[in-house]
Amino acid sequence: MTRKILITSALPYANGPIHLGHMVEYIQTDIWARFQRMRGNTCYYVCADDAHGTPIMLRARAEGIEPQQLIERISIEHQRDFAGFNISFDNYYSTHSPENQAYSEAIYKKAKAKGHITQRTIRQAYDATAQMFLPDRFIKGECPRCGSPDQYGDNCEVCGATYSPTDMKNPISTVSGTKPIEKETEHYFFKLGDFEGFLKSFLASGSVQKEIANKQMEWFESDQGLSDWDVSRDAPYWGFKIPDTADKYFYVWLDAPIGYLASFKNLCEKQGIDFNEYWAKNSQAEVYHFIGKDIAYFHTLFWPALLESGDFRVPTGVNCHGFLTVNGEKMSKSRGTFIQAESYLKHLPPDALRYYFASKLSNGIDDIDLNLEDFTQRVNSDLVNKFVNLASRSAGFINKSASSQLSPQLHDEALYQEFVTAGVEIAENFEKRRYNQAMRDIMALADKANQYIDAQKPWVLAKDPATKDQAHAIYSQGVQLFRVLAAYLKPVLPNLIKEAELFLNAGELTWDSIKTPLLNHTVLVFKPLMTRIEPEKIAAMIEDNKQALPTSAPVQAAKPSHLSADPISPTIQIDDFGKLDLRVVKILKAAPVEGADKLVQLTLDLGSETRNVFAGIKSAYDPKDLEGRLTVMVANLAPRKMRFGVSEGMVLAASAATAGQSLEVNL
Repeated sequence: MTRKILITSALPYANGPIHLGHMVEYIQTDIWARFQRMRGNTCYYVCADDAHGTPIMLRARAEGIEPQQLIERISIEHQRDFAGFNISFDNYYSTHSPENQAYSEAIYKKAKAKGHITQRTIRQAYDATAQMFLPDRFIKGECPRCGSPDQYGDNCEVCGATYSPTDMKNPISTVSGTKPIEKETEHYFFKLGDFEGFLKSFLASGSVQKEIANKQMEWFESDQGLSDWDVSRDAPYWGFKIPDTADKYFYVWLDAPIGYLASFKNLCEKQGIDFNEYWAKNSQAEVYHFIGKDIAYFHTLFWPALLESGDFRVPTGVNCHGFLTVNGEKMSKSRGTFIQAESYLKHLPPDALRYYFASKLSNGIDDIDLNLEDFTQRVNSDLVNKFVNLASRSAGFINKSASSQLSPQLHDEALYQEFVTAGVEIAENFEKRRYNQAMRDIMALADKANQYIDAQKPWVLAKDPATKDQAHAIYSQGVQLFRVLAAYLKPVLPNLIKEAELFLNAGELTWDSIKTPLLNHTVLVFKPLMTRIEPEKIAAMIEDNKQALPTSAPVQAAKPSHLSADPISPTIQIDDFGKLDLRVVKILKAAPVEGADKLVQLTLDLGSETRNVFAGIKSAYDPKDLEGRLTVMVANLAPRKMRFGVSEGMVLAASAATAGQSLEVNL
């Protein structure tokens, strides 16, 4: 019976580029979606950009654009990269949409009507300079447990402690660089504890992996139990305003998962699909979420409770995966291994990475490693030397000596049937997301197919007219076995198999089509399907990626500034100099300040954030010449409030023409 399936991946945040760590999830999901379609099931795959929150608001402000402009630009970049890796979304949308606002408000109102929303006054970190309440991740300081510096306001990456920003030592706002204060504000909370029994049943239902379910059950056993979930944020905020409030907005983690509903609703409206058939309480369809293990808390506790409160069905399965490391270590910008999707696609084929990830991915939550040397060897060995070579060595004779016509009978019918029968277990491994086992089984068959040809030695038989027909049958069998393997690899290698389908000249491969061999069938002239990956390509990709990361770029000399001579300043000690945080930054935008004779407003890219700086360099620099240039800034200087806005640092400028003079410093 045909299944009806809806699949989602976690929504990428609309505040930066897609990197290979992201691609683990989208490749894993896409393989499963393509497999289901090959099996004849009705399968929709939807996603969207997660387009709300404070970081987006601040980045847009720093770039001097509206948040809407930022998220539209990022969406284009995201969809470009996903298309490059052949991620087969049926719909890609945005959480900043009328459908998402409607569902967010409807679910919130139902929760409120049922008594699941409560209000109370809380004390929260507030940046008096920037005049905004601060999310925990916008506060940095020393860990209250181990004393490690430069830790975020909610947890320590060194010792793993979790805490409140108020517990930190020497907290600093990353928005303005000033010490935050505490201020009272009224917030709205979703009473997660109301759903304790429901959530225990959900976690025990088999919809969640055991290791995730066991971890989440610890919340019920703790002294705190399930705490109320703060679903509101204060203005200024980029998102949807909470109904019947003046300055409160939905927390991004409320409307982000609701984006699954909204994206699918948008698809339903475009294609005439029955939305309720998939999301109503009595739905017989299947809904699966693919996510990283770091956001399991939201997807296995908050999200099911929200759905239950809003009278929607819960997911059939929440499939979590682990993280990606590169060469055994956390991805690093300085080493160039924080690899952006765009950088990869400039140098290497997408199918190669899809196959490598598939060969590593199981249905567990273990991290996987992209070892670049192993990547090269495995792709060359499995895909080029085994799979593609099987077709290449067989097609040469078929094209040249048999007028591209396959033999009218199988040379080894039992062997062909063995390959077809193996598809039952391979399909089960795909279904259960044991891709690594599926790839092992497929490559074992590829080995057997090549061994069969080696043992038969058709190149010898082809030399004797008396055995030339036998050689034809053996080479034809090689093409038949290649076709079976191509069908099994189709969910993983969409580009390569599309070319294989053209060569086979028999239409699109399905899981069932391989049950019947192509006897007495005409194939097309074989063209190389894939070339070997050379180490030079890996090196070029890493170097290109380094250049794409601002923090690893070399300093470019700035234009000279005409400065007045000053006497040498009093000497300082090395400890004084050590307090300076000097950063190489890229000037994203430079514009004259209206009403100021000397000021230029600079938007600076520090790699992890952007800053706004007013610099008195207009007389020496043409602002339009500065954009795209690199300079040095003092990043840890306290912000200064000016008539034209807040300046968040200091840039440095000097030239040979001003040797011996004081360095220009501009707040």
